[in-house]
Amino acid sequence: MNTTNNLTSGRLLARNTLMNLAGDIAPLVVAVAAIPVLIHGVGVDRYGILTLVMLAVGYFGLFNFGLGRAATRFIAEAVASGNHSDIPGLFWTSLFLMSGFGVCGAILAAALSPWMVGHLFKIAPPLQAESLHAFYLLALSLPFVISGGSLGGTLSAFQRFDLTNAVGVPTSILYYVAPLLVLPFSRSLGWIVTAIVLVRVASWVASFLLCLYVLPELRQQISLHRPMIRPLLGFGGLVNVSGVAQSIMEYADRFIIGAMLSVAAVAYYAVPYQITNKLRVIPAALSGVVFPAFSASFSANPQRTEILFERATRYIILALFPAVLMIVTLAPEGLTLWLGPSFAGHSSAVMRWLAIAVFINSLAWPPFALLQAARRPDLTAKLNLVELPAFILLLLWALARYGVEGAAAAYAVRSAVNAIVLFTMASWLLPNLALGIVRIAKLAVVALPVLVIGVLPMALATKSVFLTAMVGLHALSCWAALLEPEEKEFLRGYLRTARVAVIGAAE
Repeated sequence: MNTTNNLTSGRLLARNTLMNLAGDIAPLVVAVAAIPVLIHGVGVDRYGILTLVMLAVGYFGLFNFGLGRAATRFIAEAVASGNHSDIPGLFWTSLFLMSGFGVCGAILAAALSPWMVGHLFKIAPPLQAESLHAFYLLALSLPFVISGGSLGGTLSAFQRFDLTNAVGVPTSILYYVAPLLVLPFSRSLGWIVTAIVLVRVASWVASFLLCLYVLPELRQQISLHRPMIRPLLGFGGLVNVSGVAQSIMEYADRFIIGAMLSVAAVAYYAVPYQITNKLRVIPAALSGVVFPAFSASFSANPQRTEILFERATRYIILALFPAVLMIVTLAPEGLTLWLGPSFAGHSSAVMRWLAIAVFINSLAWPPFALLQAARRPDLTAKLNLVELPAFILLLLWALARYGVEGAAAAYAVRSAVNAIVLFTMASWLLPNLALGIVRIAKLAVVALPVLVIGVLPMALATKSVFLTAMVGLHALSCWAALLEPEEKEFLRGYLRTARVAVIGAAE
């Protein structure tokens, strides 16, 4: 019980969440600066192709078969129970399995690359040769991409988010910086993707060495433990069913846009998507921390799980709403200033729909993590399998009728349905969550009409007044009604520490 309390203590989880959040924001700042330079350097068509290449890697990354999540789940449970003898076997078994699956994924990706370049996507003939080279190169990175999930999952199970961020932050930054370093010498997608692949390999090596640092006994117990294969694959398989369906829904919009419209249309959709998707740093920072905490506490201390769940969801609303409101209100002005009036004309409405969709989708992360931590990945798998055909049909209809704006609206509708069902499922597992979920629903119901008002045509001065009033009201409401006394005290202490650090640096 003491180990469980240590792994789920509020101060530890808050520290790790803030660490994850800071680690995710740094690459976002770099992305905002790098994307316009990259689009200007390679052109809209090449940037659209690069987006499709990265999406293809995301799809083939499903060859991890959920083993990264499974490794985190079982290792966290072993750490909480004090049964450390099983950890080396779990680590090496998951790593060997994922490496093998990664090789299979690389072979399949390489075999399908000519078809994707020549037939699936509308790529102009002059760009097809370098596009094919880019697909081949990223296929080579798949064993590292896939098996790297086991390494990150192991560090997360020990709540060593200081180490995951020590690798993850430079890696994420280099994904944007490395292509820029290539631009003075070449606009070829082949060389740009080569730089990205080298970053992936370096990240894998660093993560592997950190796992050996945290668990020195891994050096002496290198072997595949056959009895652990079945439970890992059993849990991971259900996670992967959900992951496959989710990934298809997550990436299908850009693939279908590329197939039905053009690679330029992909860019008009992908840029707002990339920016609004960065808002997920908040739920991702929380979910990455609370998933191993849920795993450690669900059986041993379900009351603790309920507290963590309710807090995580409230924090997402508290932190995310102001950013989403600003994007929804200032999308035309921001895109015009950043990428020019032509790009803004194609992408402003897309950006607004996607920001609302990400806000709704972010609320669903805690119940999704809870279901999987509670060993019920079958529920998320069934939900995603039901959602998948309905979403694809909605997407095809909306895209044919309304273009890229329709695709973004379809994503928002799917996110709303998904969130409602996941919260319902979470209440089945822990009935005491019902009151907290009702409280969360009321907050969401109040927030969404405000976002709709932000879409209305207003002069820039009016928008400034509106944003100032709404953000100020949100801050006051959060402090008065959302935060518990101990949470307020934690924030006061954190702000005092930050203030001392700033004053010390100034002196």
